[in-house]
Amino acid sequence: MSRVAIVTDSNSGITQAQAKDLGISVIPMPFMFGESGETYYEDINLTREEFFQRMADGQTVHTSQPTPVEVLKVWDRLLETYDEVVHIPMSSGLSGSCQSALMLSSDYDGRVQVVNNQRISVTQKRSALDALLLSEKGWSAKEIKDKLEEVKFQSSIYIMLDTLTYLKRGGRITPAAAAIGTLLRIKPVLQIKGERLDAFSKARTIQQGRNTMLNAMKSDIQKLYGGAQNVYLYAVHAQCPDVFGPWAQEVEAAFPEISVERDALSLSVCCHIGPGALAIACSEKLPELQDQQ
Repeated sequence: MSRVAIVTDSNSGITQAQAKDLGISVIPMPFMFGESGETYYEDINLTREEFFQRMADGQTVHTSQPTPVEVLKVWDRLLETYDEVVHIPMSSGLSGSCQSALMLSSDYDGRVQVVNNQRISVTQKRSALDALLLSEKGWSAKEIKDKLEEVKFQSSIYIMLDTLTYLKRGGRITPAAAAIGTLLRIKPVLQIKGERLDAFSKARTIQQGRNTMLNAMKSDIQKLYGGAQNVYLYAVHAQCPDVFGPWAQEVEAAFPEISVERDALSLSVCCHIGPGALAIACSEKLPELQDQQ
């Protein structure tokens, strides 16, 4: 049985400390602020608190992807002790890092399998954890890649924004639309399903936005995933601990039959939406892992 190493990036939200405990390798994502050109690496020389403080100070955030040298260094180190590597980058629709990794892997004669998993944040984390469990069951890197790509769309994330400021700052909406939305106190609900971050609905109150997310998730769980017993469910937030506790309790009350996990949106999502966002996410359980779930 071959030994398979699991690699992902910090877009998954897995910290370096968690990665060490789990036995997963996490490549830190680079961020740049303002016009300084200096690069900061998530959870290496950039904490979540520093990230959000810089955003609050008005600094524009630019994201990048790991350099080929950084990726190859991780693979080569792991292949000294493992037979194969499964690499799970963030969705190819949101970054070029997946395509870059696919190109790099062509020189490894199949020993490195790059998964185009179309996920980010907590659902990407779930893919990495599933990959780890499958490797422990003796699956090869190619088998794990094929399974994760087979189920890549079997997840959902809904996010209610607290402010339109950061969508405007990033050029995703016009200043006029942001001004009107702020004046009307609109709370946009966004959806991440597959490779896109899209508008889902507009709410006029916070509670209306929360209800929109809960109802959308209930519909997905029943229509797409066949019931609560088949999914992992997450209450998630972007740096808003004061309101997150009540939101998590609301999710737990709406889904009493599911053990709800609490987590934070990864910084690669937060750089577009800013602090204060609340979210709900789910990922379908793999039948092959039912005995471990």
